[in-house]
Amino acid sequence: MKQKVEKIVSWLQEQVKEAKVEGLVVGVSGGIDSAVVANLIKKAFPDRSLGVIMPCKSQSDDQIHAKSVVEACELPVMTVDLTETHNVMFSTIKQQLNDAGSLNEEQEKLADANLRARLRMSTLYTIATNHKYLVVGTDNAAEWYTGYFTKFGDGGVDLVPLANLTKGEVREMAEYLGVPDEVIHKQPSAGLWEGQTDENEMGTSYDMIDRHLKGEEIPEEDRNIIEAMHKRSAHKRQLPPAPPK
Repeated sequence: MKQKVEKIVSWLQEQVKEAKVEGLVVGVSGGIDSAVVANLIKKAFPDRSLGVIMPCKSQSDDQIHAKSVVEACELPVMTVDLTETHNVMFSTIKQQLNDAGSLNEEQEKLADANLRARLRMSTLYTIATNHKYLVVGTDNAAEWYTGYFTKFGDGGVDLVPLANLTKGEVREMAEYLGVPDEVIHKQPSAGLWEGQTDENEMGTSYDMIDRHLKGEEIPEEDRNIIEAMHKRSAHKRQLPPAPPK
């Protein structure tokens, strides 16, 4: 694990050097993935790394857990509350759609959640530009493969240091790095709405996805769900397509 951490830290340093920028920034959500990234960027750039906490209709414990993460690894942090920004923007768009007679209420919950993710992305890039930093993503191999992230939201980043690590490996790394126990053992959730969990939404478990990625046998039902998610989300892992010349 020490070698894995050192390798990622070295890679982060190389990426900053190649991009000719100053350091790294990550959005700290209170979840295990962003906690691990927070620790990694602190190791890579002790004096030029930053965590940003961005509450926006967040779950009650998320901000508490996020603060415990940055305190544990001594990462500088700032908080940008996006609740009012989101309320104004979403209500304005919703009103215009309603006035046009084209509001689709069945898609409202998803549109609301995705806008929050994209507001966080915009916030991180604004702060990154101010500091001449790169934005570091938190998606692990399971999320990257299944497309369990918002396009141009939490998927809108410069670097994805955890993209080759399974959820189980991220958990092992979190324990090695000293991430607070309440974050390590927390039920994975994007915090999209009350009671929302990643695994309930996906219809399978991270353990099943991890096993599938490692080439192990899993139940056919889980394999079909995972492969369907992978196929459906292919566009998220590619640049926008252009017609042939």
